[in-house]
Amino acid sequence: MSRIAVVPGSFDPVTLGHLDVIERAAKTFDEVHVLVVHNPGKTALLPIAQRVSLLEQAVADARFAGNIRVTSWSMGLLVDYCTEVGASVIVKGIRSQVDVAYETPMAIVNRDLAAVETIFMLPNPAHAHVSSSLVRQVAALGGDVAPYVPRVVSEFLQAPRD
Repeated sequence: MSRIAVVPGSFDPVTLGHLDVIERAAKTFDEVHVLVVHNPGKTALLPIAQRVSLLEQAVADARFAGNIRVTSWSMGLLVDYCTEVGASVIVKGIRSQVDVAYETPMAIVNRDLAAVETIFMLPNPAHAHVSSSLVRQVAALGGDVAPYVPRVVSEFLQAPRD
């Protein structure tokens, strides 16, 4: 029986901390779906299709195991996607107690709704302070985001816009 996990997030943009969690999930589970989702509580910098493309390129550049599928979902609850693909686990990266407090109620509801367990993974300490929001702010103010994001994201964010 194949163990399928889903790593959901807004990935706006994907950071090195995200990639760390994705890589470790890929080493732990037979199949990993990295799922770009819309977060109605946030104003997105990048459209979902762009986030999927950047994630696909970052995963390819990192040469992770071939068991990672990058896609998006906007048609209902996260557990609906999990049920559709046969995933029994959601993997969430957490950086602090604030993340634990935010994620725990959702983990309980997801388990109640569809018997999908949530596993929390701590990021590499080198990336624990980095969030997509911080990266967006640094980029918007002209700062160098290269230490915090994959090369493809850094190049994209620092490219001149029309």
